[in-house]
Amino acid sequence: MGLFKKISSFFTFTNDKDELGYHIQVRCSRCGEIIESRIDLKNDLSTYYGDADVGITSEKEPHYFCRKTLIGKERCFQRIEVEMIFDQHRNIIDRQIVGGEFVSESETNQE
Repeated sequence: MGLFKKISSFFTFTNDKDELGYHIQVRCSRCGEIIESRIDLKNDLSTYYGDADVGITSEKEPHYFCRKTLIGKERCFQRIEVEMIFDQHRNIIDRQIVGGEFVSESETNQE
């Protein structure tokens, strides 16, 4: 059985750290449901160069912007709008939310 596990582990890719995704957890302000989502850092981001309407001005280096609308599935169907700004290395700079609040992983694990 040990040989079979070694062979199967060679063909399966497991990566505990998701380098191509940014995970968020939000809590609905109406019903309290926790919603989890993933942002694909290669495909979900839009490039912008210091647009005034997203908060960063006079920047010459490209930044990335992502807007997601999340809807729960258990109690209510309120829309939660999440906007995030990433730097040129795809690290989070700023995030805003309407209709909910951001939840840390430790809060998610406690519930």
